[in-house]
Amino acid sequence: MSIEVDDAKGQTVGSHVRLAGRFLGLSLSLDEVVTRRIPPFEKAWDTVGDPHLIVIGPYRMGVEIRPETQGSRLRVFIDFDFPGGLVTYWLGRLFGRLYAKWCVRQMLQGVVRHFEASAASAA
Repeated sequence: MSIEVDDAKGQTVGSHVRLAGRFLGLSLSLDEVVTRRIPPFEKAWDTVGDPHLIVIGPYRMGVEIRPETQGSRLRVFIDFDFPGGLVTYWLGRLFGRLYAKWCVRQMLQGVVRHFEASAASAA
């Protein structure tokens, strides 16, 4: 999978991240745009155009962190549509939710690693 970022490197509202590659002989690609970013509390991004994926179609993903009395509350989310093609629509119905849960777990683990690394470097 190749990843292409614009000059803002996916770090500002309006910034683009493009992914392309192959899986099981199928071409996959998508273009995401950052739609919300309030460091270090929020970031959200949406697909632009028609993503070429197998089990999910257009989506919106994000991370929100809210301070609380004894720590923070973390929310990671994905809202997605099923893909449009006949075969991919049914693959999406079968596997889309499972894939979305996997995506959320990956994002959650990335956030945890980030803050663990930050805490370690501050110590």
